[in-house]
Amino acid sequence: MPHLKLTRRSLLWAASATPLISPMARAVTPLWTARQFHNQPEASPLHEALVGIWERVARETNGKLVVTVHPRNNGIAGSDPAALTMLRNGELEFYTLMGGILSNAVPSMDIQGLPFAFKHPEQIFEAMDGKLGLHLRSECKAKAVYLLPGGLFENGFRDLNTVERRVRAADDMAGLRVRVPDGNLFRDLFSTLGAEPVTLNIDKLYDALKNREVDAQENPLVVCETNRLYEVTKFISTTHHSWSGFNLLANDAFFSKELTDDVRKVVERNVKLGVAAQRRVTMALNQSLLTTLTDRGMTFDQPDVATFKAKLAGGFYPRWKAQIGAKAWSLLEAKVGKIG
Repeated sequence: MPHLKLTRRSLLWAASATPLISPMARAVTPLWTARQFHNQPEASPLHEALVGIWERVARETNGKLVVTVHPRNNGIAGSDPAALTMLRNGELEFYTLMGGILSNAVPSMDIQGLPFAFKHPEQIFEAMDGKLGLHLRSECKAKAVYLLPGGLFENGFRDLNTVERRVRAADDMAGLRVRVPDGNLFRDLFSTLGAEPVTLNIDKLYDALKNREVDAQENPLVVCETNRLYEVTKFISTTHHSWSGFNLLANDAFFSKELTDDVRKVVERNVKLGVAAQRRVTMALNQSLLTTLTDRGMTFDQPDVATFKAKLAGGFYPRWKAQIGAKAWSLLEAKVGKIG
């Protein structure tokens, strides 16, 4: 895929499971070795960014902290939920996860994927760099998770990707079996829209679409591309129904107590640099995929988004305000205006 080669050049980081350490650093026995899991393929901007971050950290700490990056959650059984449990239990040091799945442990994290809450990604980035981010980091810390400041990678606005049925309005969702991540907000959203949500980990998604276990999936275009979903689907409805990103997480005890202050500063500085680069690359990639996926034979439909919002106008938003919490809700509304 040519655009992914461009991604590598723009990030200036090598895509390898093991960080590249300078000759001087190789001579130093690491004080800490750690693993970084994520759920995307190796050929993804997220993987490349993570490899780059940890390569720089290894170099700048002279090999004191060495972190290996493992795509597809290293193939563990249970995928994202299992990896989250490992992180909280101290069996895994670093992990990336979207708020909608992290919410299984920290309910307020669902705020990141609230349907039709954001007009552009910068709104959530600004909110996460401000008071909302401080609040969520406190909530995560209480559950043994360290949410790294500035560590929110871009994934993009989620669109509906179908095998056969075209979706031009909310009524077209009736009875559609839609694969969703393991999060209650996703299940409630698509149930409210009249669809049948089916929870599957992303590593099972390609086969589920190919074998017609589900009729559709919903993700940003970059996920359709890097997971080759264009091979098993035909239509994309640009619903932009919610935004999603990958939060860079650490086991709190490892990050806050085991690592020294100087190493923590190196990590946090390089996380911010790597995230900024990954955001630019992923935004550009999502935009270019409108053409790329069309050339691959996919058909895009621009749906009547007002019909989707109308179905959510009743009890959906009050229900999720109670679940997420009034404080997080009000902090987000201060950035984006009234929700729902």
